[in-house]
Amino acid sequence: MYTDPMSANARENSGGEPVARPVKTAAEILATPVQFLPGGGPNRVPLLAKLDLRTAKDVIFNFPRDYQDLTDVRPIAEFEEGKLTSVVATVEDIDSRVSMNGRSVVGVLFRQGREYLRAIWFNMPYMQNHFTRGQTVLLSGQPKYMGGRWEMAHPRVQFVEPEEQESARGRLLPVYSLTEGLNQEQLRRITRGALDLCVESLDEVFPAAYLEAHKLWPIRRALPQVHFADDRASLEQARRRFIYQELFVLQLALAIKRHRTHDEGHAPPLEATARIDARITRLLPFELTAGQRRVIDEIAADMATTKPMNRLLQGDVGSGKTAVAVYAMLVAVAHGHQAVLMAPTEVLARQHFATVSQLLSGSQVRIALVTGSVPAAERAESERKIAAGEIDLIVGTQAIVRGELEFAKLGLAVIDEQHKFGVRQRALLRQAGGDPHYLVMTATPIPRTMAMTVFGDLDVSTLREQPPNRQPVHTYLVSPDQREKWWEFFRRKLSEGRQGYVITPLVEESAEVEAMSVRQAYEALANGELEAFKLGLVHGRMSAEEKHAAMEAFRSGETQVLVATSVVEVGVDVPNATLMTIEDAERFGLAQLHQLRGRIRRGKYPGYCGVGAEPKSDESNARLDALVKSNDGFELAEIDFQLRGPGDMLGTRQHGLPPLLIADLKRDAAILEEARRDAKEFVAADPGLALPEHKLLRRMVLARYGESLDLGDVG
Repeated sequence: MYTDPMSANARENSGGEPVARPVKTAAEILATPVQFLPGGGPNRVPLLAKLDLRTAKDVIFNFPRDYQDLTDVRPIAEFEEGKLTSVVATVEDIDSRVSMNGRSVVGVLFRQGREYLRAIWFNMPYMQNHFTRGQTVLLSGQPKYMGGRWEMAHPRVQFVEPEEQESARGRLLPVYSLTEGLNQEQLRRITRGALDLCVESLDEVFPAAYLEAHKLWPIRRALPQVHFADDRASLEQARRRFIYQELFVLQLALAIKRHRTHDEGHAPPLEATARIDARITRLLPFELTAGQRRVIDEIAADMATTKPMNRLLQGDVGSGKTAVAVYAMLVAVAHGHQAVLMAPTEVLARQHFATVSQLLSGSQVRIALVTGSVPAAERAESERKIAAGEIDLIVGTQAIVRGELEFAKLGLAVIDEQHKFGVRQRALLRQAGGDPHYLVMTATPIPRTMAMTVFGDLDVSTLREQPPNRQPVHTYLVSPDQREKWWEFFRRKLSEGRQGYVITPLVEESAEVEAMSVRQAYEALANGELEAFKLGLVHGRMSAEEKHAAMEAFRSGETQVLVATSVVEVGVDVPNATLMTIEDAERFGLAQLHQLRGRIRRGKYPGYCGVGAEPKSDESNARLDALVKSNDGFELAEIDFQLRGPGDMLGTRQHGLPPLLIADLKRDAAILEEARRDAKEFVAADPGLALPEHKLLRRMVLARYGESLDLGDVG
């Protein structure tokens, strides 16, 4: 408990008796508005609010984004120009003057043996009052050699007692994210004040035995050190405490979600018997690869139980995921249940509908398409049949969960390109259809650390092999001086009967971005390099009907070249399209470039991809170099992760997961593995975090992930 300092100075009431202010609770202390913190004040409230700092608690958990290292203490004789350095020296002389332009200049001469250093401050006349001759000072700054002597402008000053000269050392200063009108020193002062006020009020979420077993510092020791560390070792210990805690709480939430879905749910057992397997494989016009069969066995084992399957199927572009999904859906249909396949775009949903309809043309399976552009009367009839159990297999977009669609007997839900959906759509699909088995698919191979976070509540199946007879894609980096030669090759292949894509990053011209828009590209090509060929245009701002018409014209061969944005990244299957030009390729991520390139490996002819780019950074160069050298999506995903870090590679914001505050998935992969392992053991022993000693952890899990992961109350 904390007593307001004013209570120490008892105030007198009208009767002359001392009156103490009421004692504040820990929650009240943490909720102290920033304006009442040292260095705060009403004028800084709006500035701090821009950083989402409104209370003392917000301030103390606003972790530094970096640290200014002033610990390099060295003699003047070993100075390096421009290198941030600290030095212990004695005040030799002090002077103050006004320069020709009217600025005040305070100069202090420091001596260290036979070496001298001059420190200067501009427009800070009060600095001369801080020093006296013979005083020992620790200075930190960037030395510059001028006029035969070292100088430091506006160095940081720390006064040292004479007996401490030998042990004096510089500090590690926190560097925070700022907003205009607020500087580092001001925010450091506010943070110190918040720490002084709040540290003793903080509750420890980990039991003492857990802290000891995992070598974690207690929060009251770690929090001051993560801001104002005594030394590098203390900083690392403090940071480890909070990185582990953040990742552990996330993994606890995912483990609880997984436990609830898998262990507490009840789905229909849908066994893939030998008879059902034979009936399904007879329908497929090709033989399943060994990889497809292995993944199907994993899915079939899940679906055969009453515990709801919750599995992610990741496979490289063209690896045959759709055939696996069709197999799983037909298992559900064979047992008299319905199956739904949901895609993020109308283009992809229609592609799936066409593919599935063709595969099942010789069967009695009843199929319906449900998208936003389906005519109202047709959609109403489909919804009636679905509710009555007269439709077995439903393919569609988010329109499936937006309305009041009811399933008669939903046994399996398949979602393609899962990273483009949020957690909410998952939950809505479950609400609409009871408790089905759940399979999600992605053609964006996922780095392991991302799989443990964004998809941490799912089992993972991986499909790496390509079906036989898949043709390679040859990728070339097309520099400006090679463009004419590339377009000549492009035209020759079109004349041989092939089709091609031209991809641009923008729909409209932009004054801020130096990149070609899809409209500019269309006009330039139609009147230039490709004027002899028929071009189509498709982008995300067109209506569903316009996009469908453009895609059908390209699919039928009516148009030879499709000029498009990344809207064709998934769902476009035109076997005769073997050519692709990607303009301003440095503006696409590596995974997206690989996805786009996958559009031209669908048929019996090899693909050719020309990547037009003028990379302006080492990272862009490395990304494009990797694309040219490798066709392996899994390898490229790991390279992309190492180059860019997690960022928003898989739409984590779309998933609704709050951002990490101190952990970094790229840097902290080992701690993530540890936290995941520990969280699984923790939840296995106490699934609802119901034990009294886990009460605070339970509260933290709910506060941070209760809504985004739809946990409700975990108790």
